[in-house]
Amino acid sequence: MSDINIIRLTAAETAEKIASGELTAVQVTEAHLARIDAVDEKVHAFLHVDREGALAQAAAVDAKRERGETLGPLAGVPLALKDIFTTVGVPTTVGSKILEGWIPPYDATLTRKLKEADVVILGKTNMDEFAMGSSTENSAYGPTGNPWDLTRIPGGSGGGSAAALAAFEAPLAIGTDTGGSIRQPAAVTGTVGVKPTYGAVSRYGMVAFSSSLDQGGPCARTVLDAALLHEVIAGHDPLDSTSIDAPVPPVVEAARNGSVAGMRVGVVKQFAGEGYQAGVVQRFNESVELLKELGAQVVELDCPSFDLAMAAYYLIAPSEASSNLARFDAMRYGLRVGDDGTRSAEDVTALTREAGFGDEVKRRIILGTYALSSGYYDAYYGSAQKVRTLITQDFEKSFEQVDVIVSPTTPTTAFAIGERTDDPLAMYLADLCTIPTNLAGNSAMSLPCGLAPEDGLPVGLQIIAPAMKDDRLYTVGAAVEAAFVARWGHPLLEEAPSL
Repeated sequence: MSDINIIRLTAAETAEKIASGELTAVQVTEAHLARIDAVDEKVHAFLHVDREGALAQAAAVDAKRERGETLGPLAGVPLALKDIFTTVGVPTTVGSKILEGWIPPYDATLTRKLKEADVVILGKTNMDEFAMGSSTENSAYGPTGNPWDLTRIPGGSGGGSAAALAAFEAPLAIGTDTGGSIRQPAAVTGTVGVKPTYGAVSRYGMVAFSSSLDQGGPCARTVLDAALLHEVIAGHDPLDSTSIDAPVPPVVEAARNGSVAGMRVGVVKQFAGEGYQAGVVQRFNESVELLKELGAQVVELDCPSFDLAMAAYYLIAPSEASSNLARFDAMRYGLRVGDDGTRSAEDVTALTREAGFGDEVKRRIILGTYALSSGYYDAYYGSAQKVRTLITQDFEKSFEQVDVIVSPTTPTTAFAIGERTDDPLAMYLADLCTIPTNLAGNSAMSLPCGLAPEDGLPVGLQIIAPAMKDDRLYTVGAAVEAAFVARWGHPLLEEAPSL
C-alpha cells in the first residue's frame, strides 16, 4: 500500500491492518513521518518530531504481533500530542519560551496510558502559549496554518493537533480544552474533537492553565476514532485529586451504534443572534433538520445565564492562571535571565518572566492577579463563581428536558491569521458557544457539519451531554456523521485543498 493511501486510513482501519499483518506499524509510522517531512514546513503543526522514539515504539508493536501477542485496539496507530503533556526524553514547552528546551523527567498519566496502549507518539504539536488563545497565534514559536487555507488560523489553543489531523500528518491527536480549545480547532479544520467530562481524563502531568476548567481529550477525523482514543486515555487516576473514580462510559459501543431515534435534542436560544456567520447558521439549521429526520425531537431551551458565561470565564480562568503560573520563577526549572551574581532572586524572577512570557499570558496574569487582590476578590472572582453556579443550574434544568444540547461550535469559520491579534475581545468571541460547558464540567463534542457556502471552509456542530454521559456524544455524533457522509461525503477523507 502506498504512503498516500496509508495516511488516508482511519485510525480504526489502520489498527485492523496492523493487527492482521497487512501493514506493519513501522510502515505506518514511516508513511506519516514522510508526510510530516513533506508538508509541515508549510503547516507548522509540530514543534518537535520524535522520529527515533516513534520508530522504536512502532518496532515494539511489530515485535509483539510477531510473538503472537494480542494487540490493543489502537496498537501501532500514530498520534500527535499537544505540547502541554510531559513526556520523558521529549521537550515540553507549552508553546512558551519560558520552558524552551525543558526535558521532563516523568510522563503525564495520559502519555503513559498512550504508551501502554502501544499508540505511537510522533511528536509534540504547536499551541497557544500555556493554552491561552483561540488561534495558535500566541505560540512563542510562530503560528500554525489551517490546511484548508494556510493564510487562516487552525483554531486554538490546540491548533497544532487539529492541523496535524487535517493535513494527514497523523490519524489521531490529543488536545486540551479550557474554554473550547479542543472543539473550536476541530470546528475550523473539519475534524472531530471531544471535551470529556471534567475529571474523566487525568490532568497529572498536564501543565496547568486553569485547574478547575482544564481537560484533556481526543481529537480525530471520525467519531469512532475519537471514541477509541477516548477509551484509552480516560479513567480514574489516584495521582489527580480531581479525577473521577467511576467507570468510563461505553463510548466505543455508542460510536458503533449511533442513533438519535426517540432522543430529545435541545437548542439553546442564547447560542444565536448577532455575530454568527450566515454560512455557520445555515449549516447548523440544516443539522437540526437532519436530527429531526433521523427521529429526534427538538426542544427550544432558554438558559439566560449563558449570556454571562464569557465574562465569568475571563475572570475565573485568568485568576487560576495567575496562581498556576507563579511557579515559573526561574529558580527551579526553565528559563533564567539576569542571574549574573549582582541581582536579587526577585529581580531574576521579574526579568525571566518579562523575557519568557508572551503578551497574552502577561495580559491574563495581570487580569487574574487584579481579580484576586484584596478588596476586589468578592466583586470579581467571587461574583464570577456565583455566575458559574447559575450556568451549572441552567444546564441541570435543561437536561431534565433533553438528552443532549446542540449548537454551532464557533460563531464563524476560520478567520485570517493576524485578523484579530490586535483585538483580544474579538478573539475571545471564538469561544462563545464552548465556554459554558467548561464552567459546568459537562462533556461536549464538535464534529463537521459541512462547509460554509460563502468561503468553502468547515463548520462545526457542537453536541453537549451531561457529566459522565459522554457516551451520548458518540451516539448522536455517530448518527449525524453517518447521515452526512451518506448524503454529502466526508470532505476530510479527501486531501486538504491547499496541500
